[in-house]
Amino acid sequence: MRILIIEDDREQCTLLQFRLEKEGFAVDICNDGADAAFFIGQNAHDLVLLDCMLPHKDGFTILREMREHGNTTPVIMLTALGELGDRITGLDSGADDYIVKPYNFEELMAHIRCRLRRTAGIESSSASSWCDLSYTPGENILTGPEGTCTLSNKESELLELFLRNPERNLPRQTILARIWGAEHEIEDGNLDNYIYFVRRRLKNVGSRASIKTIRGVGYRLTAEEG
Repeated sequence: MRILIIEDDREQCTLLQFRLEKEGFAVDICNDGADAAFFIGQNAHDLVLLDCMLPHKDGFTILREMREHGNTTPVIMLTALGELGDRITGLDSGADDYIVKPYNFEELMAHIRCRLRRTAGIESSSASSWCDLSYTPGENILTGPEGTCTLSNKESELLELFLRNPERNLPRQTILARIWGAEHEIEDGNLDNYIYFVRRRLKNVGSRASIKTIRGVGYRLTAEEG
């Protein structure tokens, strides 16, 4: 899963990124309120950690603009503004949670797990089933009617994204941003290659699930009639 940190304290931001990546998350960082719209607009993230006090545009404004544009990505506000009025403003602006600095990292992780459990179709520590597939994210293991195989990390990230969004068209840009990050600099052909790899995995385990190409849009995970 991918997290976006919007925080102007570069040292704190880098440290938090390091610790979250050790927990298995992919992390993008943004240090300026003026740049936040670009990162958020990529629709690449499962969760946003948002500071209130940012240069050029404050966190409350960023959050209100997200919600006004229909972006429902969970947001946890991380801020030194701990007064009751500030917390109320944050929650009324659309925050899902509000943590006052300084905070304990283990407590933050508990809040993150709570938010992701409420929104994600797959939890990192458990198996998930769809169609005739069983997938264990933490171990990158895919099981189908005719066997089991182990996926590479990128294959796993891609399959997990599809399993969280079955029977739904996923634009190429959304897939690229979620798997390779909002500032990805990879060629489109790389995505096609990994789609081929995952299709081959599905075929190898004998699954009815398949990834269809939606011309001019992207891809869709669907199930063939049994």
